[in-house]
Amino acid sequence: MKTNVLTLDAKKAGDIDLDEAIFGVSARADILHRVVNWQLAKRRAGTHAVQFRSDVSRTGARFGRQKGGGTARHGSRRSNIFVGGGRAFGPIPRDHGFSLPKKVRKLGLKSALSAKQAEGKLIVVDAAELKDGKTKDLQAKLEKLGLTNALFVDGAEVNENFLRAAQNIPNVDVLPAQGANVYDILRRNTLVLTKAAVEKLGERLK
Repeated sequence: MKTNVLTLDAKKAGDIDLDEAIFGVSARADILHRVVNWQLAKRRAGTHAVQFRSDVSRTGARFGRQKGGGTARHGSRRSNIFVGGGRAFGPIPRDHGFSLPKKVRKLGLKSALSAKQAEGKLIVVDAAELKDGKTKDLQAKLEKLGLTNALFVDGAEVNENFLRAAQNIPNVDVLPAQGANVYDILRRNTLVLTKAAVEKLGERLK
């Protein structure tokens, strides 16, 4: 499929062919859901913890009388039934990540790209470069393109001046092609690819 290529000043700079196998597949909500869950699970720190019986420093000697006290014959204050005792089944440090087949991850990225294309929220620009890393200059260019919430994906490397200018603008993210992922694509309203990004994504998703 053919689509227009724009400059950052919103002027037409030719057109480009988008691979139907990458940008024209039917969006699978179930696959997108699985991939996003996998990504977010990997991000979790998993460092939450509590004190168990063995971690609490309290007496282990029996307290109270053996008989006549009217209470049970407890042998430790570390038990979870007492205030200040250890937890019975609390969380422990662990990895929340799980494995997901490469085919599913690849299909998820294709679905995300295709969904943006189908919704008309995919823009291709010739290059994402700035002479100076000025936020004001980039904001002016974004206004011409009509962008307020967008993800820019560049080629193998991101232009330093462009990245520096974009860091001060809310709801605008910049990633290299290798870092393109389903979660970041879906969380932004518009996806902006450079010509280099289209080429790199084509190689990655063959």
